[in-house]
Amino acid sequence: MIKNILVLIALSLFLQGQSQILKQEIPDKLVVLTFDDAPASQYSVVAPMLKEFGFGATFFVCEFPPNYKDSTLYMNWRQIKALDKMGFEVANHTRTHANVGKLSQMEFNTELEYIENKCDSLRIAKPKNFAYPGYGLNALALEFLQKKDYNFARAGGSRAYDPLVDHPYLIPSWATDAENKNEIMSSLDQAKNGKIVMLTIHGVPDIEHPWVNTPPALFREYLQYLSDHNYKVISLRDLEAYIDVDEAKRKIVPDFNKKLKN
Repeated sequence: MIKNILVLIALSLFLQGQSQILKQEIPDKLVVLTFDDAPASQYSVVAPMLKEFGFGATFFVCEFPPNYKDSTLYMNWRQIKALDKMGFEVANHTRTHANVGKLSQMEFNTELEYIENKCDSLRIAKPKNFAYPGYGLNALALEFLQKKDYNFARAGGSRAYDPLVDHPYLIPSWATDAENKNEIMSSLDQAKNGKIVMLTIHGVPDIEHPWVNTPPALFREYLQYLSDHNYKVISLRDLEAYIDVDEAKRKIVPDFNKKLKN
């Protein structure tokens, strides 16, 4: 009898913890689309397709060092502002695509604040979400993000995001390329039972980085599938409607033993 009571108390406490992290139940078929590195095709190809399907998305923008081959392969800030005006989220990917796992706090802040100040000058909402360039991270990077009061940070790992288990600064994702259609299609089936599927996408196409290229026809095929099968496709900031970020950061211990790179 006492054992049964203890089990019920433990279950009650567990459910209470769940309810505190979740503002509302995570629906099945919830997908977050994120785009990295600001290649020009995200403005010319991706944004019009997303608008066509009525999907949300987050664009993690950065400026590469000035030795890349052709600056026209990347979005300018006028185009990034246009994404903001279209209703998409503009988020932070550092100024120089830096491996933040190797930065001091001052260097980290400088990288993030450059993007923040650029957004402020263009009246784009201050970025509150982050993606680790090259999936480089360490425990200190999470501390730095907390001091900067960021909400979510996306990593890799090729698995679904469980907001009751995964720390908000270690959100896993799958990365698309020209060769892994079967893997991505299979991943979408995991958006159920309280788990969320997040995709990392680069250029559509990605001319300068062909190893992360997603052909436009394949990208459209993904969007058509999501639409035909009634998925809800949102930005990372939209997860705040479902998740109490502060409560999740307080309750969930970061687990660096899980795969965090793609």
